[in-house]
Amino acid sequence: MIIKSAELETVCGITSRFPENAHPEFAFAGKSNVGKSSLINGLMNRKALARTSSQPGKTQTVNFYLVNREIYFVDLPGYGYAKAAVEVKEKWGKMVERYLRGSKMLKAVFLLVDIRHEPSKNDKLMYDWIMYNGYRPVVVATKLDKINRSQIQKHVKMVRTGLDMGRDDILIPFSAQTKQGREEIWKFIEDLA
Repeated sequence: MIIKSAELETVCGITSRFPENAHPEFAFAGKSNVGKSSLINGLMNRKALARTSSQPGKTQTVNFYLVNREIYFVDLPGYGYAKAAVEVKEKWGKMVERYLRGSKMLKAVFLLVDIRHEPSKNDKLMYDWIMYNGYRPVVVATKLDKINRSQIQKHVKMVRTGLDMGRDDILIPFSAQTKQGREEIWKFIEDLA
């Protein structure tokens, strides 16, 4: 996909109404600090459209990025950030649920997990919850460049097993550094858009 334009179009907070977009939407979920902003920037060939932060829990809104005036990337708030108050986490959860259940244009949900570690309890809950809401999440195993090539298959298996993924469920290893996995993700998006 050649990116001609990419812009942050809408930012929705806890009390906001979500836009009724006319273009297909692709949502990105994952725990804080898993590399969501880096993935979105990598897919759009931008350095800093989605803000990356060394401080986890920064995205507390649902952000809609219009790409090439034909699809939306929807950046969901990161989950599992320990320092966020319980009531704030609950509000984020309700906001994400409202989006997943309410969007008429949502085509797929990408769930990002760190390939270096076994999926956390929160990752598993999110995976199951996305399924419960009627979507088969596409798992993107981020931070691929942080492990040795010889370990990739072992770690992919660990993530698949940890999330209890089916044989036909899609898992794409991704590196923000080398952009490995970028073409596979775009192909999946283009096939659905």
